[in-house]
Amino acid sequence: MTHPIIKDLKQRYTVKRYDRTKRIPQQELEVIYEAIRLSASSINSQPWKFIVIESDAAKERMHSTFKNMYQFNQPHVKAASHIILFAYNPRYTREDYAQVIDKDITVGRTAPENREQAFGAFAFAESNTDESGDTSAWTKAQTYLALGNTLHVLARLGIDSTPMEGVDSQLISEEFKEELGGYRCDVALAMGYHDPSEDYNAKLPKSRLDSDSVLKVL
Repeated sequence: MTHPIIKDLKQRYTVKRYDRTKRIPQQELEVIYEAIRLSASSINSQPWKFIVIESDAAKERMHSTFKNMYQFNQPHVKAASHIILFAYNPRYTREDYAQVIDKDITVGRTAPENREQAFGAFAFAESNTDESGDTSAWTKAQTYLALGNTLHVLARLGIDSTPMEGVDSQLISEEFKEELGGYRCDVALAMGYHDPSEDYNAKLPKSRLDSDSVLKVL
C-alpha cells in the first residue's frame, strides 16, 4: 500500500541515538505544538499540560531526573532537539470542565443559555472518579491520545521521535513542580533527528503482527 499515511507509519520508528547537532526548525515546531493542542480527548476534557524542554538549562533539569532509574533514556535528553512532557490532571473537576464549556461558548460551539445543559457530558468524568476525587486512570489515558497524534505528525514532518514511559514521575514532579502545577507526567517524547552512524534501530525492518491476527471486520 502506497498511501502517504501508510508510508508515514512504515517509516516511523523509535530512535535510539540522536544527532545532537540538529535542531527542529521553528516553523515546524509551531506545527507540532498546534497539532498537540488540537488532539482529541474524551468529552473534549483536555485534562493536560505539555511542557517543552528546549533550553540547555531545562535539559539539564530534565537530565537530573534520571539519577535513580531509566538511565537508558537519559542520553536522549541532551542529544534530541526537544523533549515534551505529557502531563495530566490527576483530579479533574467540574470547575476544570467549566473552562472547556466557557471556551465552547466563546467560539460559538455552545449557546450561553445552554451552559448548564452542557455539563451533562461531565457525568462521564464523574464515572471515572474514585471516592477520593482521583481521576488519574482516565486523564492519563487522554495524554496517550495526544501522544499518538504527535507521533504521526512528526512522521509526516520527517522528524524522528522516541516515546519514553521510562521516566521518573516522582523526580519530574519535584523538579518541574512550578511548571506542572499539580499535574503528573508519566510519559515524555524525545524529538529530533537520528544519528545514522549510531542508531541501530534505524536499520532494522518494521515488525508488526499480521492484520488478520489483530483486525476483524464484522
